[in-house]
Order: sequence, then C-alpha cells, then structure tokens
Amino acid sequence: MNRFSNMSRRRFLQTGSGVAVASALGGAVQLVLPDVASAQGAKVVVKYDWLMGNGQIGDIIAAEKGIYKEAGLDVEFAPGGPNSATVPPVISGAAALGQFSETPQLFNARAGGVPVKILACGFRTGPYALTSKPDKPLRNLEDLQNVRVGVQPTARFLIDAIAAKNGIPIENITVIPVGFDKAPLVAGEVDAIGGWITNTQALSVVGEDRIDLLVSDLGLESYADVYFATDDAIDSNADQLAAFIGATGKGWGWVHANPSEAVEVMVNAVDGLDLGWEQKTVDLVLGLSFDENTARDGWGTFDPASLESQLALYDQIGQYDNGRPSLADVHTTSILEMTADARPKLGAPV
Repeated sequence: MNRFSNMSRRRFLQTGSGVAVASALGGAVQLVLPDVASAQGAKVVVKYDWLMGNGQIGDIIAAEKGIYKEAGLDVEFAPGGPNSATVPPVISGAAALGQFSETPQLFNARAGGVPVKILACGFRTGPYALTSKPDKPLRNLEDLQNVRVGVQPTARFLIDAIAAKNGIPIENITVIPVGFDKAPLVAGEVDAIGGWITNTQALSVVGEDRIDLLVSDLGLESYADVYFATDDAIDSNADQLAAFIGATGKGWGWVHANPSEAVEVMVNAVDGLDLGWEQKTVDLVLGLSFDENTARDGWGTFDPASLESQLALYDQIGQYDNGRPSLADVHTTSILEMTADARPKLGAPV
C-alpha cells in the first residue's frame, strides 16, 4: 500500500465536513470548524510541513514495519513542500494531525487565532544552524559580530531573536536574504548561511571543513518536527492521537536500534533520497531526537518551561501583532501522558 498521499492542496481544502477560512478581519483568522467526529476512524492522515525525509524516518519505519497496523491504524502521509499549506487540512478534518518544522510556526498560528496545540516533538534539538567556512569561521557567540549572515526571509526572526537573547546590537549583524541553496556562502557573498544541518547533501558543496553552529548553541531554544492537532481533536479524538504518537515512538525506537537498515527502508519508500548521504546523516538525526530527557521520559517529550521561554523571547522581538499566546494555549502533555509506557525511553546513541 502506498502510504504517501498525492492529495493536492485544493483537495485537502475541499475534503472533510468543514472549511478553514482565513480573512483579514482586523488581523484575525476566522475559522469554520468541522464536526470532529467526521475525522475519526481507522484512517489517519498526517499532514507534514515539508517533504518526507530523515526527520520522519521513525514515522516511515512505523508504516513500513507494520507498527501502525499493530496499533489499529491505517496511516497515510501527506507530505508538504514550499506550496503546501499545513494548517487547513488539520483544521478541516481532512488530516487528523499535522507536523510543523519548528515550534515558532505553531506559536504564530495560535497567535493568529488557529486553535492548535503541540502534542509531541520529533527533534529535541532544532537542526537550524549557521554554517561558515574556515577562512571566516562562526564558532561561537563572540564571532557573531560584524558578519554577513544569509537566511531565508521566513527565518529572519531567528537572527533578531539571537541578538535579543544575547544583548547583541542587531546592527552588528548584516542579514542578507537568500534561498535554500548554499551558493552565496560558496561564492563569498555571505560569511555564514542558515539551514538545517540534517541536509548534509546540500551542505557538502561548502566543504568537509565547514563549521556548523546550531542556533541552540547561541542560546536559542527550539523544538523541531513538532506534532500538533486541534483543541477539539485533542478533546474528542485523544485515543487515536495517542495510538499514533505511541506507534510513531516505537518506530523511532526501531530506528535507534537499527539505524542502517532503517535508512535502507526509508530510501526505498521515499523517492529522491540518496542512500549514501542518508547513511552518513542518520546518527546526526538520532542525536537530535534523543537525549537525557528522552532517556527518562521517552521519545517525543518536550519541556513546557522551554516553550514558555521561547514564547517570551519571540514576544520580546515583536512577533505577535495581536498579543502572544499563553503557554496553556500552545501545548498539551495529555497525549504524552497517555503514551508514557509505549514511547521508548532511550538516550542519544553512543
């Protein structure tokens, strides 16, 4: 069975018993919510923010190894991409839950009136990093002075947040809009460039001696590949959400125990992935997904205090035109509590 949906964005918006409508009414988002019961059942569609890849390797394993089936679920993946909206399918009920690339996306959605909460996180440490070359290395906070940093326009706020967190005058950093390729760094047009360090194939053009500095090492907390659902779904469809999160955790546990074989399964299941590069990347992916917290509390765990710290920092730099959402509005631990025994308690691979 093909686990990957080829549903178009238009079909997502038309599927289900309700429609999500965004309108500029005083900057608010107007939502027409579906009857949540219509989204329930054996079929579980998961809407991802981006294309399927190593950040979803545990999900893919859970599908390919029959772990979802054992949990009584018929899971279908709906990959995202640059022109694919993540929120509308979840709001309409076309998808049971979704996955954002990073926590700030959910914060912004909630601040705009979209009733969604974080259920679990895939990456305990966000993979976003600033990559530089040895001739002008960016190794620590002290080096982030009088530099040209290339970031995607949607990630500009991260530089503002790093500056605010560390008391660096923002005028000391020249921010240059770039795309997703690394050519500006290779050509010397910027001193550092932003992107996910899990995109090792794309980064290879910079050279093996490149320096990757995670924004977390600059004081910027973030969780990545965060699973979310609507408030109504969390209240009315908790058992199905818990079954999915528990089974996904088992998939990630399988990857932890069998990383090389897991990569082979993933590459066979997903078009466009390179076996060699993914084999080189899987340990990095596992290191971002598992740590001392997952060893204690299980895969998928997150710290609400960290979410509060993130919310406060983004509020400080003016991210929320209509006021910041509360901590209670952006997360629930109920699904993690329901799956405490199912999710593997593993630390970072040695």
